[in-house]
Amino acid sequence: MFLYLQQATTCLAELNQSLESSILGSMKSFFDAIVKPELLKHEDWDVKLLVATSLCEITRITAPEAPDDVLKDIFQLIVSTFSGLDDTSGPSFGQRVVILETISKYRSCVVMLDLECDDLVNDIFHTFFAAARDDHPESVLSSMQNIMTVLLEETEDVREDLLSIYCLC
Repeated sequence: MFLYLQQATTCLAELNQSLESSILGSMKSFFDAIVKPELLKHEDWDVKLLVATSLCEITRITAPEAPDDVLKDIFQLIVSTFSGLDDTSGPSFGQRVVILETISKYRSCVVMLDLECDDLVNDIFHTFFAAARDDHPESVLSSMQNIMTVLLEETEDVREDLLSIYCLC
């Protein structure tokens, strides 16, 4: 399974946003297969990182239609990958950066606001402030900043708990 997920992630990264309907249909089937709870909540972190990377690429290419609870689980997984950004020498750092930069570039974090994932938004701020390091590449810090800026700009009203996280850091 690990090898198949690696291959899928590589293929998805090479696709652009204007695809034929047959490829979109295949992507839908793949999306439906990887949003199963047994993969979203897999015990192996390497599998979860590949699933998160694949889901980021799918959301980059096409806005997948899924029930809100599935989308919340997807974002829960994606946000959980950010916790490893403090380990710049770790084996999965590069993959976590790909996820971070994809979320930043395509602003898919805005969907969390639509889904009212307030706790996840708080987690993002808390995680980014805790993980940011002087030795991070500029692109990592810039992506973190961009995600937080987008979330603040797109929210209708900044909640007090989010402000307290911001002020504490």
